[in-house]
Amino acid sequence: MFDFLASLYPWTKSLHVMAVLSWMAGLFYLPRLFVYHAERGDNDGEPAASFRMMEEKLLRMIMNPAMIVSWICGIALVLTPGIVDWSMIWPWTKGAAVLAMTWFHMWLAGQRRALAAGRGLSGRSYRMMNELPTLLMVIIVISVIVKF
Repeated sequence: MFDFLASLYPWTKSLHVMAVLSWMAGLFYLPRLFVYHAERGDNDGEPAASFRMMEEKLLRMIMNPAMIVSWICGIALVLTPGIVDWSMIWPWTKGAAVLAMTWFHMWLAGQRRALAAGRGLSGRSYRMMNELPTLLMVIIVISVIVKF
């Protein structure tokens, strides 16, 4: 089985990178939509309905599938022999950051429901939370590239 995974490694890695890029784009964009929704949506008019539709479609049609493919391909890459040296620190920091990114994704899904129900946070709060995916991305990329 591991030989089969090793032969698929370049394809799996390519799909993983594409899925992560899509997931990250959504993690950057959805909080920005929340800012606009919180500041400009009036909960009863057309702007609020448009924001709710964009937020829901971004999460359901792009972010959720991208996260799932990222996880599946990431696990397949970890199972490929010789790829990860678990005695080093980098796989643990990357893993912790990916778990945090997944938590953030779930938090965003909850915030989408809260905004749709008129119970969202302030635009300022969403602006601040919008920095979290950038920090996690920096940790993940440095962990994978530098391999400390």
